[in-house]
Amino acid sequence: MIARHDDDPAVVVGHAAGNRYVRVLAANRPDLVRGVVVATSCSGPPDRRLNEDLRVASDPSRAPVERLRALQRSFFASSSDPRAWLEGWHPATVRAQSSSTPIAGWHRAGSVPVLDLQGAQDAWRPRSTVDELRNELGPVRVHVRVIENAGHALLVEQPTDVADAIADWSGSL
Repeated sequence: MIARHDDDPAVVVGHAAGNRYVRVLAANRPDLVRGVVVATSCSGPPDRRLNEDLRVASDPSRAPVERLRALQRSFFASSSDPRAWLEGWHPATVRAQSSSTPIAGWHRAGSVPVLDLQGAQDAWRPRSTVDELRNELGPVRVHVRVIENAGHALLVEQPTDVADAIADWSGSL
């Protein structure tokens, strides 16, 4: 799709587990990618509670109040309303995103610039790991931006701040 719409490489955004796909694209088709935004990527394997909350939140047979509690605890900042994520879960997608993917070959996202976009209250990305990707890939390639009042669902929690961060960063490339 990128090649059909424009002759210039694109900035691609991958949210949560979707960051894998944009990194793969950058590694395999660097001619199409000008930069990669990894929005709320995880740091290492998630703990048991996060995986359990994912299972509960994505299960439409569970009571809505139980699902909302799991969403609030593990996906949203305390000031955010998790109801936006109550619907739209697809079991096959949840299973695919929960599977372990060997990172060799794609983790580095080729050699393009990377914006590591993080929610300040993201349970899946502890603050102690804020510079993890920058330390691994280098400060020249990786720019870190932390969005306040946002958790793992930062795209729906702070859409304007997210769009501004991406626009500012991509404009600097």
